[in-house]
Order: sequence, then C-alpha cells, then structure tokens
Amino acid sequence: MASALLRDGRRLCRHYKALALTFQNHKNIAAISAPKGVLFGRPFCSVPRERAELSEWKKYAGYVVLLVGCGAATYYTFPYPEKGGGRGRGEEGEQQSVAVSNWSGTHEVEVQSENYLQPESLEELERMVRKADRQRKKMRPVGSGLSPNGIGLNAHGMMNLALMDKVLHVDTNNNTVRLQPGVTVSNLVDHLRPYGLTLQNFASIREQQIGGFTQVGAHGTGARLPPVDEQVVSIKLVTPAKGTIYLSAEKDPELFYLARCGLGGLGIVAEITLQCVPRHQLVEHTFVSNIKEVRKKHKKWLAENKHLRYMWIPYADTIVVVQCNPLPDGKDPPRFSAKYGKDEALKHLRDLYKELESKHRIEETSTVENHDNKSGVQVSYSTEININELSFTELRDKLLSLNPLNKDHVTKVNVAEAEYWKKSEGYRVGWSDEILGFDCGGQQWVSEVCFPVGTLISPNFKDINYVEEAIKLIKNEKIPAPAPIEQRWTACSRSLMSPASSSVPDALFSWVGIIMYMPTMDSNQRKAITSEFFKYRHATQKQLWDKYSAYEHWAKIEIPDNDEELSWLRERIKKRFPVDAYKRAQTDLDPNHILSNDILEKLFP
Repeated sequence: MASALLRDGRRLCRHYKALALTFQNHKNIAAISAPKGVLFGRPFCSVPRERAELSEWKKYAGYVVLLVGCGAATYYTFPYPEKGGGRGRGEEGEQQSVAVSNWSGTHEVEVQSENYLQPESLEELERMVRKADRQRKKMRPVGSGLSPNGIGLNAHGMMNLALMDKVLHVDTNNNTVRLQPGVTVSNLVDHLRPYGLTLQNFASIREQQIGGFTQVGAHGTGARLPPVDEQVVSIKLVTPAKGTIYLSAEKDPELFYLARCGLGGLGIVAEITLQCVPRHQLVEHTFVSNIKEVRKKHKKWLAENKHLRYMWIPYADTIVVVQCNPLPDGKDPPRFSAKYGKDEALKHLRDLYKELESKHRIEETSTVENHDNKSGVQVSYSTEININELSFTELRDKLLSLNPLNKDHVTKVNVAEAEYWKKSEGYRVGWSDEILGFDCGGQQWVSEVCFPVGTLISPNFKDINYVEEAIKLIKNEKIPAPAPIEQRWTACSRSLMSPASSSVPDALFSWVGIIMYMPTMDSNQRKAITSEFFKYRHATQKQLWDKYSAYEHWAKIEIPDNDEELSWLRERIKKRFPVDAYKRAQTDLDPNHILSNDILEKLFP
C-alpha cells in the first residue's frame, strides 16, 4: 500500500505541476468532485506570464502538501490507471467516472475512469493500444484539452498523454529536439533555453502538449513562417494495426505528410522530433491604425515584419497592429518609455465599468419582503470586486458579463477597448517565446478560418477584404460581436491535412478568428451566448467561406446538428483535403477506429 501511495503521489505531483498555473489563476472553473470523478475546466487562452509564475519554493512546497494531504484519497479517486488496467470501481464496487472539459468550457464528456488511461512509457502505451484494439474499445488521444471544439474528447475512452512528458534528446549540431508528446510548449522552451535554442513560432498560449500542438495544425503568425506542423522532422506513431512505426520525409513521405497533421486519428504520437532555431529576442511594436492606412501599407508590413498580427475592433473603426522583429545581433535591447502608465491605459475601461455596473445594480435589484418589519427592502445580488486589481482581459470580461448580448452595450465595451489600445501603444523587447504569447481572455467560443491570399510578393488583399466584409456583416446584422477579430498569416504547409496545405512554395495564407466570450457561469446566459455565437458563425459561413475558399481550423470545427449542413460540410472538406487517402490510412492503421471520436466519424464517415 505504501509503495502504491508513493507511486501515485509521484504521479499526482507531476500532474499538478503541469496544471499548477491553470488552477492558480482560474480557481473558479476547476473543481474536483467525489466519488463521481474529476472535472478539469480550463480557460482557452493563457494568462499574463508574470501573474502565472509561482516562485520555486512555493511550487514545491505545494507539491509536498498535495502529496501528504491527498495521497490516500488520490489512490482511490484520481483517474490514473493501474499497471494492470486501471481502477474503475470504488470500495463498494460502484463504477466511477471522470468528467473532462476542454479549456474553453464549451465541451465536456463523462468517461468511466477505467477507460481514462495515462501511460508513463512507450511500452505502457503500446500495451494499452493493443489491449484496446483487441477489445474494440475507443481510446482517443487527448492532450491539454485546448481545442475549442473538444476534438480530443471521447466519452467511450481516452488516452491522456500528460505523463509522457520527457525531453529525450537535444541535437545542437542539427538544432533539433526529440521529445515525448506530453511535454508542454512552455516546458520545452524552458528545456531548450540552456542550449540557446527555441521553437520557430508559437501559437497564443504555452500550455499545449506538443502532441496536440502539431496534430491539429496550430499556428503562429508570420508571412514567411509555416504552421507548427512544418517544424516536425519525424514522428514515432503507435498504431492499433501495425504497432509502432517511424515516419519521416525520407521514410514513407506520403504517410508522413498525412500523419504529422493527422488529427490523432491515424495513430498516437509517442515521440516527435522538432526543428528548432537559435534563441532570439524580438522588438514588438503595438499601435492603433485604421482601414485606410492598413490598405496602404499592408503589403509592406507583410514583407518587412517577421511577425504581424491585426486585431480588428467591431463598431470602433479601429485596427490594432502588432509587429515583431528580431533584435539585431550584437545590439543591446533598447529602452522604451511608455507614454501612458497601466492605470491611465485602463482608466476608460474602469470608469465605464463603474458607470455600467451601477446602472446594472439598480436594474437587477430585487424587492424582497422583510419578515421582521413587513417592509420591502432593496437587495443587490452583485458581488463587490476591486476593479483596480483586474487585468485588461479580466476587466473586459466583467464589462461584457453585465449585458453580453446587447449590441449597444458591447459597442460601448469595444470603444473602451479601442481607447485602451490607443494608450497602450509603444514598444517592448523580450525573448520570442515571451513576446509571441498573448492573453486573449477567458472562456470563449471561437471560429477560425484559413484561406489563400496570393503570395508574399503578390498578395491579393483578399485577407483585408474578408475582414472588411465581416465587419459590415456585423453592423448590418446588429451582431453583439466583441473585440477582437484576430487576423494572422502563415506560409504554406506540406502537411496534406493542414488548412494551409499548398504545393505552391511561396503561397500565403491568412487566418481569421471571430469570438464570443463566456464571462458568466450562469447556465441560461451561457446558453444564450452560445446560441448567438452560432448565429454569428453561420452568417460568416454563409456569406464568406465559399467566396474566399475559407476552411475552419480543425480544432474549431463544430459538427452541425442538421443533416443537410453536415452533408454540405463533408463535401467542402472533401474538395479541399485528401479525405480518401486519409480514410485509407485509417483503414490500414486503425481498422477498428478505436482512435476516432464523434467529430472524426462524422467528418469522415
């Protein structure tokens, strides 16, 4: 018993170490319930790094407390499998379950704990896959649960790779790193730092596990930089039918380019080798622009900046431009002084919150009967908060939560956000892994599309036209669309299933994301926001997708309830991607489809 507690305590510490930042900064959406199981609710995007980092002594003291205080309970309740196949029943034989949510809190499944496996080694992973295939049991690979559409979830069975989190080898001669799929981007960056290496590009957050990071085609921004799957040099794939296979561009290139953005449906990534680049600092320039200036300078900005991002603010006629470029070798980082301080930048948002929250209190105040004196008293159900302690994104969430579906209210919030960015213009210098991440808010619905926009030498401006049309659509339909509409760019990918896949070497792609935040835990309000978001998404789908040959990011495709729309979606996907080749590979590598789930089975019937 003692050895089992020690083993499971070690597992618990490793697991909590990986999730410490999440639970520290988002206590309101993380809950553990017993005996039913565990609910992991996480926000879609990261929080500011300076707020998330805990001091080393505090972290490890916390791990010791968790180990001593929770070890015994963990042995019976936490969903880690035994070497012999997992523990799925309590003391009285009742079957326990695990509730697993994605980061954005938009999708959740409940899976029996005996079907929620977490291997710690390649040998364990291989054994579990063989057993699942023999029993015809689903075993969908899942990472951090980042994907907004829950593409890694399956109520019938999941394989969580969080404990396969070792960096196996760093090759400084070729600037490559070989690692297991459960390593997070943040931990990999930390590991590469002493070697003077880093990743070529990053998505917005750092808590993705590398397996999911590459399998669904994540991306950063930069007209000369491809999506992250292009950084994959080789992969070791554990398949139900053919065991463990090794894939690279030299060995079975057709399957390699299909599987490295394989959506987790062709095999479970057990090891992956990534191409790295020398660690470097970036100078970031943030400023506010407008459509006239953007049209005039867009081609130049694409060509001149290593990283470029636009944040369009609906109803405010404002475009926030973020440009990042390497700091020249041998030069000391320049020191820039901000024109406005943090408090000045946030003042307009804070003042608006005080004004609107006061009105909201009056509107929401209820009259209840005082049974002692039979008189009516005014009771406010608002919760007091210190807005001076809130970050920009937290303050925006609080503002939106007052009336998230009222177009005029959302417009006021967007205008206030534009004022914030005007007072946040300026420069900053930092390492690329710090600069390229950004805080994009709390729980949210997201739809992101990718479409071709010419080449870097000859951009066709369809990227600008797309968002302009989306902005007009928002105004005409009176959609309560919060900020931002985010726009990024990448070069093409050779991965056959990448939305940016192209045989044209210098092809340029734009990625555009629309959003609606879920700033409340009230179930009725969340349902209403969800309904409004899908109206918003459907309007862009109907008017823009076919016109611009736009296809959704695999991690953000939502499966339609309507059979007609589902048929339309399948046909579109088949026109863009090699669906037949993908299905043949599935039949060859996973004939019983144990790695699949509802999303894949409906997209590739």
